[in-house]
Amino acid sequence: MHSWTALRLEIDDPNSNLEEAINEAEAITSVNSLGSKQALITDYLDSDYQRGQLYPFSLSSDLQVATFTLTNSAPMTQSFQERWYVNLHSLMDRALTPQCGSGEDLYILTGTVPSDYRVKDKVAVPEFVWLAACCAVPGGGWAMGFVKHTRDSDIIEDVMVKDLQKLLPFNPQLFQNNCGETEQDTEKMKKILEVVNQVQDEERMVQSQKTSSPPSSTRSKRSAPLPPEASEGSSSFLGKLMGFIATPFIKLFQLICYLVVAILKNVVYLLWCVTKQVINGIESCLYRLGSATISYFVAIGEELVSIPWKVLKVVAKVIRAILRILCCLLKAVCRVLSIPVRVLVDVATFPVYTMGAIPIVCKDIALGLGGTVSLLFDTAFGTLGGLFQVVFSVCKRIGYKVTFDNSGEL
Repeated sequence: MHSWTALRLEIDDPNSNLEEAINEAEAITSVNSLGSKQALITDYLDSDYQRGQLYPFSLSSDLQVATFTLTNSAPMTQSFQERWYVNLHSLMDRALTPQCGSGEDLYILTGTVPSDYRVKDKVAVPEFVWLAACCAVPGGGWAMGFVKHTRDSDIIEDVMVKDLQKLLPFNPQLFQNNCGETEQDTEKMKKILEVVNQVQDEERMVQSQKTSSPPSSTRSKRSAPLPPEASEGSSSFLGKLMGFIATPFIKLFQLICYLVVAILKNVVYLLWCVTKQVINGIESCLYRLGSATISYFVAIGEELVSIPWKVLKVVAKVIRAILRILCCLLKAVCRVLSIPVRVLVDVATFPVYTMGAIPIVCKDIALGLGGTVSLLFDTAFGTLGGLFQVVFSVCKRIGYKVTFDNSGEL
């Protein structure tokens, strides 16, 4: 880590001609009101706090001077700073960057919420530090926040960005449209939460090891030679025996507590996921129902609006049909009027002439039939008479010949 820290001179002296961020040693002789509106290195001397970068420079591929400014730092204890940096590196390397492509679309915001305690009545010690991450990948983005309180016993917590905004003063909006919160990739968020759970478990293990191992001062006191009277007493042996017996139970109790907390957390997370899915399903159903209802009413409205137009079309067709009928009637009348009177008289008297001609036609037919029958009878009788005459002539000739033959013999 770099040993120098930069200052932003425009905060204390907006009219300064020096560089925007320079070393404190170079600016102390050039700015009269240096340190009136920002922290200085001297504010951290002889205190239990040190300068803690809100975003460690080691997380970036390139060196950024802004990460070393005191305005981007906050008072942190050594143990808290170490654990905070470990948490950030673990989250960035194992969760945030891998779940956002190559990290080019990953945006990080960090900050603190100050407490009432101040270092030398000047620099506010943060109540907690926070980090907000936004992966702005179209169709596969996500947003998530993290909070870690400055108490040594606290572990890093994962929160939604909208919940993190409520914890900050004035409830600011960290990302535009909350980084597309309504279209986030839940699968990537689940993988990130799995890594967060691993980081939290590692944090708990570290804290349990610190709790189980006594401080160095206590070890030195225990390792120091005791007086002969104390070494000969039975209290020391009894204490060691009780400690030896109680240690497994303490470890077992810590393991049970850890398992119970992990199970409860997973159950709560499962309930949260199920509730979110149910709410999303209900929202989807309501949206579809609303869309169908709106479409139904729109269709009804269109039909109602089109009714007058359809009625007008029908009326127009009826009027056109009536006009066509009238035109046909007029054409028929005109044609009737254009026929000569004689033709009309002939047409009118045609039935009379027809009825009068029926008896004459029937008489002619009867006469024709009678003549035909008489002709047939005449033909038949004539034919029979001719046959009789031929037969009679033949017989007569045959009889004469026989009589002649007979008379010659005699």
